[in-house]
Amino acid sequence: MKLQGARIYLRPVAVTDVGARYLRWMNDPEVTQYLEVRFSPQTIDSIRDYVVAMAAKNDEPFFAMCLNESGEHIGNIKLGPINSHHRTADLSLVIGEKPWWGKGIASEAIGLVTRHAFETLGLRKLKAGCYAGNEGSAKAFERCGWTREGLQRGQALSEGRETDVILLGILERDYRVATRRTSTP
Repeated sequence: MKLQGARIYLRPVAVTDVGARYLRWMNDPEVTQYLEVRFSPQTIDSIRDYVVAMAAKNDEPFFAMCLNESGEHIGNIKLGPINSHHRTADLSLVIGEKPWWGKGIASEAIGLVTRHAFETLGLRKLKAGCYAGNEGSAKAFERCGWTREGLQRGQALSEGRETDVILLGILERDYRVATRRTSTP
């Protein structure tokens, strides 16, 4: 499966993606500062085990973000776990290649997965969370029509201090309204 965007495409993360580059991302404190993975050192084996486990799951599509021009793998985005009873799922992502930070790649990836979740998978709602200090992530979701739905005060610890977690979400019906608005001349 491949989700095609203007500058990137998404494809399933493969074991062959696990190498020095991926390992560098997962052990870079700047890349992982807002990720739970930061609490334990990562190895090629631990990353490979994670990728293998994700590939075996039907309810958590795990995509590599790749540049259209070069095919370079620059980050990952995960949908799920999918709750089939409520038709909901979480969305999370990381851009490991720092030169691509702040260039709209996260928004493009979020938009691609949001469209896939609603138009292909028939989901009803998506949700995400980010640390309050990661305002760029919150804005990337908002550019895709997501709404700030709440704030969990002091929910997480970041560098030993309490930090709030911003809760974001999008309903399928709101996605449809926004899609009609942007496609109408």
